[in-house]
Amino acid sequence: MHGDRTRQDALYAEAGAAHAPAIARLARSVEANPDQARDLEQEIHLALWRSLAGFDGRCAVATWVYRVAHNVAASHAARGARAAKLVALDDEALLSGNDPEAEIGHARTIERLNALIRRLQPPDREVMLLYLEGLDARAIAEITGLAANHVAVKVHRIKALLAARFQAGEAA
Repeated sequence: MHGDRTRQDALYAEAGAAHAPAIARLARSVEANPDQARDLEQEIHLALWRSLAGFDGRCAVATWVYRVAHNVAASHAARGARAAKLVALDDEALLSGNDPEAEIGHARTIERLNALIRRLQPPDREVMLLYLEGLDARAIAEITGLAANHVAVKVHRIKALLAARFQAGEAA
């Protein structure tokens, strides 16, 4: 029993550290309120630690982490959490240079795209979030339970939909 707990702690230490930025982005994408997003992030980390007691290695640790994180986030959203800001990259990484007007314009563009993504149905939002994390169709399929071909088609269609809505000037 003690050995299992040590293994669980070791797996969590490695997985939690490696995927902490993605977990934080996921929490912010589901919950706009910063305090509630931090609470959700902690809830995800706790669920991840608990779940690793049953990790049997039949999938990659990263797949396990994303699956647990997205299940907790989906449960949070289903409990009536507000739709929230999706941030694929840190704002500081996006805003650089000494042109405040360009930075404001870029920030507004990102916020418009985030608002459009927040309006997607939860399964489509989940696929896009995973896509924005850099996962390929096969990995997204393993996490979501969808077929890889279906994921690839969904990503293509969602990107086209978002581009059309963005060009049409839609926002939140």
